[in-house]
Amino acid sequence: MNSFHNKLKKEGKCVTTILKDFITNIPKAELHLHLEGTLEPDLKLKLALKNSIDIGQATIEEVQASYQFTDLTSFLNVYYPAMNVLQEEDDFYQLAMAYFRKAKENNIHYAEVFFDPQAHTSRGIAFDTLFNGYYRATQDAASLGVEAHLILCFLRDFSAESALEHYELCLLYRDKILGIGLDSDERDNPPGKFKAVFRRAKEDGFHITMHCDIDQVGSIENIREALLEIGVERLDHGTNIVEDPTLVDYVRNLEIGLTCCPVSNSFVVDDMKGSEIKTLLQQGVKVTINSDDPAYFQSYLSNDFYQIADRYNLSREEVIALVKNAFEIAWISPESKTKYLRQVDAYIQSVGA
Repeated sequence: MNSFHNKLKKEGKCVTTILKDFITNIPKAELHLHLEGTLEPDLKLKLALKNSIDIGQATIEEVQASYQFTDLTSFLNVYYPAMNVLQEEDDFYQLAMAYFRKAKENNIHYAEVFFDPQAHTSRGIAFDTLFNGYYRATQDAASLGVEAHLILCFLRDFSAESALEHYELCLLYRDKILGIGLDSDERDNPPGKFKAVFRRAKEDGFHITMHCDIDQVGSIENIREALLEIGVERLDHGTNIVEDPTLVDYVRNLEIGLTCCPVSNSFVVDDMKGSEIKTLLQQGVKVTINSDDPAYFQSYLSNDFYQIADRYNLSREEVIALVKNAFEIAWISPESKTKYLRQVDAYIQSVGA
């Protein structure tokens, strides 16, 4: 047990309660959050009723029972059909605002959030309908004390042509989109499939990132492609990088961050990948903690931090490093990073050593 825990025990304090309070109250950033993955059962039912969508479930308990997964594919088979309840601009706004209220509860001061337009346009929803709802919510999040920005993700199991088509659509909102990402089913959909559209995005000044999901077929090769051929600024998930020490050195030297999601990992592969996250942290890699799809994995950011800290006996210093890493790899100005990091330091000082 680390020295901070020992100190608390000597003072007769509850380690679990103190650690939870510390994690809950420290200012945080979240960089790996899918807005579509924040669809809680109560909102799903509410929107289904409003929009006359038959979802095959009539109670919150029935919706919760449907959120059962054994791997990435089984998760996606539940995840995408649930989006049918999102029909109008205000539906997307309500979904995003519900997350931002959770963000406030979790003391998240800054959030970069993913959205998947192809999941909606492919079922007949206009791009501007979904985008305007989401964007309006990012602006209203400021009233909650949350700075929020959008990252448009392409679905990798759609064609490269579809990605390019949606990239052209996003250019109409260029000043309202922070970055471009890639997610969904990784099988037979390597980063190189989308090389042309990501080249354009880089040339046009967008930040870029890609999902490299854990323990997929060809994970390490996909990581190599994303880093060396596409030139991503971040990796989403990406902990399989430990299989290649040269790539670990590469991301550490270039300060390329990894947005890791321990609780969601434990659902899709029955392993938080906490050992890998801790090892990478100790090696100086900018690993971070995030909640991914919190409505489906029943865990928002503070709980993700607590679960990995508790299970892998992270020191308070390691928790602080994970928190600071997120601000340090966020796509914000140096001045904003300094502002947020000072908020973290001020909180740490307020609770003592």
